[in-house]
Amino acid sequence: MSDENRVQFTEREALFYHRTIRPGKIEIIASKPMATQRDLSLAYSPGVAVPVQAIADNPGDAYEYTAKGNLVAVISNGTAILGMGNLGALASKPVMEGKAVLFKRFADVDSIDIELATEDPEAFIEAVALMEPSFGGINLEDIKAPECFIIEQALRERMNIPVMHDDQHGTAIIAAAGVLNACFITGRKLEDVKVAVNGAGASALACTALIKSMGVRQENVTMCDSKGVIYKGRAGVDQFKSAHAIETDARTLADAMKGADIFLGLSVKGAVTPEMVKEMADQPIIFAMANPDPEITPPEVMGVRPDAIVATGRSDYPNQVNNVLGFPFIFRGALDVRATAINEEMKIAAARAIAELAREQVPEEVAAAYGKNHQFGRDYIIPAPFDPRLMERVPSAVAKAAMESGVAQTRIEDFDAYRHALKSRLNPTTSVLTNVYAQVKQEPKRVIFAEAEHEVVLRAAIQYRDFGYGEPVLVGRTQAVLDKMAELGVSDPETYQIENSLGSEHVEPMVEMLYERLKRRGYLERDVRRMVNQDRNVFASGLLKLGVGDAMITGMTRPFAQSMKEVRRVLDPKPGALPFGIHMIVGKNYTVFLADTTINERPSSEDLALIARETASVAQRLGHEPRVAFLSYSTFGNPSGRWLDNIRGAVQILDAEEQNFEYEGEVAPDAALNPNIMKLYPFSRLSAPANVLVMPGLQSANISAKLLRELAGATTIGPMLIGMEKPVQVVPMTAIAPDVLTSAVLAAAGVVG
Repeated sequence: MSDENRVQFTEREALFYHRTIRPGKIEIIASKPMATQRDLSLAYSPGVAVPVQAIADNPGDAYEYTAKGNLVAVISNGTAILGMGNLGALASKPVMEGKAVLFKRFADVDSIDIELATEDPEAFIEAVALMEPSFGGINLEDIKAPECFIIEQALRERMNIPVMHDDQHGTAIIAAAGVLNACFITGRKLEDVKVAVNGAGASALACTALIKSMGVRQENVTMCDSKGVIYKGRAGVDQFKSAHAIETDARTLADAMKGADIFLGLSVKGAVTPEMVKEMADQPIIFAMANPDPEITPPEVMGVRPDAIVATGRSDYPNQVNNVLGFPFIFRGALDVRATAINEEMKIAAARAIAELAREQVPEEVAAAYGKNHQFGRDYIIPAPFDPRLMERVPSAVAKAAMESGVAQTRIEDFDAYRHALKSRLNPTTSVLTNVYAQVKQEPKRVIFAEAEHEVVLRAAIQYRDFGYGEPVLVGRTQAVLDKMAELGVSDPETYQIENSLGSEHVEPMVEMLYERLKRRGYLERDVRRMVNQDRNVFASGLLKLGVGDAMITGMTRPFAQSMKEVRRVLDPKPGALPFGIHMIVGKNYTVFLADTTINERPSSEDLALIARETASVAQRLGHEPRVAFLSYSTFGNPSGRWLDNIRGAVQILDAEEQNFEYEGEVAPDAALNPNIMKLYPFSRLSAPANVLVMPGLQSANISAKLLRELAGATTIGPMLIGMEKPVQVVPMTAIAPDVLTSAVLAAAGVVG
């Protein structure tokens, strides 16, 4: 892939992302009820005195009565921010907030960022050490070498909780996993390989130390810094580099790479030439991990050594060495056994678990994010960052290693139950949606934004393009759209496709097509032309019908029913399909699908059965095992009533054919969702609470969806329109730009529609 395939965004969009809704990326939310005076009395005085005394009597109870056991501090002084250098503690805050978000997103670890305004290692050490009672673990980040070695070592000795400098060990763990698999593919053993390392900073030293711990021999590793090979007797070598000095005649990186099996690069762009690669052993393994640009690019390597296996730190090439595969899950496992440290055994266990996962059959949703049918091999030696199985495998391996190495303060007796609990901590929808976004970037689509003069819609359209999902087609008055783009600071408005019905080349074929469709429904040719010229939804739908775009978004300026009526003048349902709407309620570790929430007022038994099948299919595409409940005021006939026959009929229709999902009905919401109520009906076919709720009629469905959106506190996606001949989504009038963007991506990916 070329640089054009990397994530694209403007400075404006990055700043807008960080300030929109509320400044920053994190907030603190109470995990206990805070509604009544009694709640407050329990949370603070006098109720809080009870756990205070319990912890004073037994300090280990802090893990039972406080958030300590699931709380990690991400701490930096900003002396080595990303690839940007020493910009200071305050400038590092966006990065540290981002790290906190990743902890939560990938491993359900709560995290708080702390920026310390000091470059004095002793002051830094003292400040962090004093915070030990507050946290279950410490993630050090973006601290320059050699101070990072001093700080981490001192804190590991002083503190009785896990401390890890992720810039060192995170990269080392993922790189080691990749090296294991590259050696597996090429038939090598670690104890036999010859390694050349370029770079002697924190990451390079940690990578080298870890592969040696895993079996690579000291004398087989030649490390280079900016002055050349680090050999025994070389002057000016500090204590950290000297640990890797060897007896050798090699003096340059080119010397070190002659005959080498593996190259590990953590240095600078362009440090390796194709000529150096030519001199390596057969089937060379090249990890060019300089950030943001590698020491040598995969195309350059393949130009001279097509037998090579290549990894980089970039997402636009295969085999990305990405720290997010490691640190969230390593801390997850360490916290769950109350580990006092993250030791070498735990890091090796994480690396081996990651390597073994990559060798397994890749889930369909992950393969889609990487490319079709992409399985273990030379271009897939490291798992995708969004593989949901990481959450089960890596923490389990780390926790077991902590127990076996003696740093765990509590034990896990049933690892099968532990892995199940880990899986349930995260909502699979979040992983699948992330993969959907990646899929659309690999197969960009043209999306028609029917209301491009609206600022929210235009922002979403700009983001759709900036983030690399495809090209937006902007429908609106040309000058009005250009003026609005100028207000938003768009520097290249002339590069966007704007479709104005008053001058578009598509008007005449659209009028002809639509007149042929509507002439026997009471419309004259001039009526059709007026609609095309004056109704943006008709015009946008016509563009979609003519193939100008792949999908369409509307809804911001008109109620759903009106927008849908206009769209239906141009577009039909899919053959044999029933158009309907789904609202998706996404919580921290659950997703519930509600249908039909938008179109069919009193669905028949046949309608309800079809809605159940189609919604179950959407749930499956988003990573869930559907459990369908046909909701009612009645649970299995209690109370009885006149509106139950169509629900019972739908169940009978599904019974007549084999289904690949669970379903039950009629049931009231509590009997579908509350495990305690479900126990009263042991004959129910649902093995767990329902996640697909088929509503009996439009009134109850639409009211429920809107109530949940306003009151539930979870994320609501939708309505998502299902069953039209072309991908069309009608967003709510209250949508914000991220909502519109999500609908556009889902439509472009074909997940819904």
